Formats: sequence, C-alpha cells, structure tokens
Amino acid sequence: MTVKTEAVGKKWPEATYEVGLEKIREYANAIGVANPVHQDREEATAAGFRDVVAPPMFCVVYSARAMGPAILDPEVGMNFAAMVHGGQEFIWGEPVCSGDTITTSASCTEIYEKDGKGFYVFESVSTNQDGAETVRATWTNIVRGV
Repeated sequence: MTVKTEAVGKKWPEATYEVGLEKIREYANAIGVANPVHQDREEATAAGFRDVVAPPMFCVVYSARAMGPAILDPEVGMNFAAMVHGGQEFIWGEPVCSGDTITTSASCTEIYEKDGKGFYVFESVSTNQDGAETVRATWTNIVRGV
C-alpha cells in the first residue's frame, strides 16, 4: 500500500479561538508552570505583557480547531490506529495574552513514504486580532505499515 498524496498543498478553513484568562491559568497549572505572569494581571503587565500571558505551548490549544479537520480529512488518508507523533517545530512570534482572538490556518505541506512508513507534514500559522503572527508550526505524523 502506498500513501495518498492528493492532499499536498490543500488548505483548510481558518479557525478562531478567543483566549480566556481562566484557560491560561488552567493550562499553566496543568503543566506545572509557576511563573506569576501566567496567573496575575499585575505581574504580567509589570513584566511588559498586555495581560496575563499564555505559556508558549498553549498554541496547541488554540490551533487544535484548525489542525483537527486537516489531520482527520479522508483525502489525507491517515490510518490513526497506526499513527505515532513524529514531531513538532515552532517559530514563536507575538506572545498570546488573555483577551486575544487567535485565527489559525492549516495546510498540508508534504506527504511521503519512507521505510514502509507514511509521513504527513502540516503547517499551521496563527495570528492575533492585530494581524501579528503568534506562532508558525510544523506538525509531523508518522503512520506505520503503509
């Protein structure tokens, strides 16, 4: 069996996420980040942020709405029973703060087969309400036994 490559270059509809103060706090608590800029407005603004700032990996929360339809698309053709996480790469931009509205776009940049495995590479680009890029990410999933 070979991988389907028809989805290379495909873009999915943008997804929007409104960042809430409590979601940032919950995320910071869940991952064990103790820095007060992720909890307290006064601490965050004193440190130079617009409001309580999200930890960088919070991007997984706000980009999921755009990435879900991409990786679940039947045209991509991933076998989830045999999928493993291959890797993530991030280029960070403007910090995400409570009150921001983040819009994320997703596209498939590459699908290929190597050593009996399918490699599915996606890119997401997230921007805030002012048009500033918050993160550009590359997501790689590997499917065994294609």
